[in-house]
Amino acid sequence: MRSATLRQLRVFASAATHLSFARAAAELHLTAPAISLQIAELERHAGQRLFERLGKRVYLTPAGEAMLRTSTAILTHLRALEEELATKQGIDGGLLGVGVISAGDYFFPALLAAFCARHEAVQVALAVCNRAELLARLDRNQVDLAIMGKPPEGGDFEAVAFAQHPFVIVAAPGHPLARRRRIALDSLSEESFIVREQGSHTREIMDQALKRARIRPRVAIEASSTETIKQAVASGFGLAFISLHAIGLEVEAGRVAVLDIVDFPVRRQWYVVHRRGKHLPAVTRAFAEFLGLEGEAGIGRQLPPALARYWRR
Repeated sequence: MRSATLRQLRVFASAATHLSFARAAAELHLTAPAISLQIAELERHAGQRLFERLGKRVYLTPAGEAMLRTSTAILTHLRALEEELATKQGIDGGLLGVGVISAGDYFFPALLAAFCARHEAVQVALAVCNRAELLARLDRNQVDLAIMGKPPEGGDFEAVAFAQHPFVIVAAPGHPLARRRRIALDSLSEESFIVREQGSHTREIMDQALKRARIRPRVAIEASSTETIKQAVASGFGLAFISLHAIGLEVEAGRVAVLDIVDFPVRRQWYVVHRRGKHLPAVTRAFAEFLGLEGEAGIGRQLPPALARYWRR
């Protein structure tokens, strides 16, 4: 194992955690053949197989399980060293390791850019993933901060709200409801909906809102992609309950319309989350403070004029 590289260990740890070469490739921004090549090289150094495939599923061999324990420990120690060195560097020159759920991808890069414009030497490691993956990254100490709409339960994490998160209902511009005003939510009981998958935060909020109006949505399409949902709405498949952040371009282009529903938007919060007791590098503390002071105003400035009224409290 003397010739094994940190790159190979990172690739292996990602593939072993996900039990998927494809997901490892997406996480590390590599191609699937590149992942396979790195794994093959590591297996050559180890002198035995680390994975086995049964049908369509991938499993770790006993040697692979031992490799995962050791590689995780090595990478954790390396991450701790990086954090210690970043702390000594201070804000400028530090490494900001942050993750955000996919809905935040529509506004978060602009907040990062505003922060980095003040601290030009800061390096950013950004992960965009779903809630479950983001919590796993926090738990494995792979990110320092996480941006999400629903803080994790239990006492292992600290979460601070820094901005509102409005949700609206949208339709194709030609839909009859797009021309109506002050629509009662319970009048949507016969409409078809394009919805997020079960277990997603957006689906949970939608179900709560519709349940209060005694609506059991008629699901036309269930999708895990916000982009797919927007395209389906624009094509006339039905209505969608969606984050206000995600629809700016489509509203400006006239591809979707926000419905004027009574007591909407439904408002939730964005949270910045980190593990309780974790020693945060100076750059991470500075960024969390920046979000608390300027995050909400920065998000609001990104909205097109047609959506600004939904943002105001």
